[in-house]
Amino acid sequence: MKTISVVNYKGGVGKTTVTANLAVGLAKRGKKVLVIDIDPQTNLTFSFLRVDDWQADYSKDKTIKKWFDAIIEDSSPPPLSDLIIHINGLDIISSHLTLVDADTDLALKLTAATPRQHKSNFLKTYSYFLNALRKLDNAYDVVLFDCPPNFNTVTRNAIIASDYYFMPAKMDYLSTLGIDNMQHRIEEFISDYNEYTNDKIAPEFLGVVATMISLNQGEPISANKTYINQLKRNNVAMFNTMIRENKTLFSFPAEYGKQVIEQSHSSGSYANVVRELNMFVDEFIEKTEV
Repeated sequence: MKTISVVNYKGGVGKTTVTANLAVGLAKRGKKVLVIDIDPQTNLTFSFLRVDDWQADYSKDKTIKKWFDAIIEDSSPPPLSDLIIHINGLDIISSHLTLVDADTDLALKLTAATPRQHKSNFLKTYSYFLNALRKLDNAYDVVLFDCPPNFNTVTRNAIIASDYYFMPAKMDYLSTLGIDNMQHRIEEFISDYNEYTNDKIAPEFLGVVATMISLNQGEPISANKTYINQLKRNNVAMFNTMIRENKTLFSFPAEYGKQVIEQSHSSGSYANVVRELNMFVDEFIEKTEV
């Protein structure tokens, strides 16, 4: 079972779109996939579920917020398997709009009176997902965390539980600005965690996925290419596959619950987007060996 976190400081870069289409693409290739939405914006959740259906059937008992609430209240959280929703050939654990409150409460668990207590609290607070996923007993080929655009306690839990992580990013100034910083903070955090435990972790950075690319004669426009070249000069790992912008096509999932990668188009821009998403899935499989 391979676990992967999808991260970026910046919102609006296609992170959730990439995660949702990757999940469906992997499932279509016969992989057993679990997606865990830990972003309070719940965009991934609502890419698969209608808001009214989620509110009526799942919001009370089948969200990652319910799981964290039990931890915060010092009671036994339900097994992750109890939270799973089966849909579209894969499994998801939905988020909740109030999940943002959990981070502050979790951070309070880091307070300690002595260095020994601090070590114990640190390992416990950041290992919740790691321990919970072990109880799934390799039921999946791939577990994907759709992380919020920050590096808070919930995101750090996902990183500790992950074998890999990658960053979707638009190729513009604001979207690429924090890539180096986030990668550095993740590596620093992993080092801090490993100082406290004999159970060492080593999540591998798969690279940046260039999203929302504008093309001219089959090549990224100069504005995009500037940031692509800048990342390469800084030796930032990148996926070879780039995913072009198409506002019309990418508006469908939220409304109809069907991901772009599932759509069939024989030619034109729409077909090119679907082809690029499938190329990305193939490259992901090659990199992770799932």
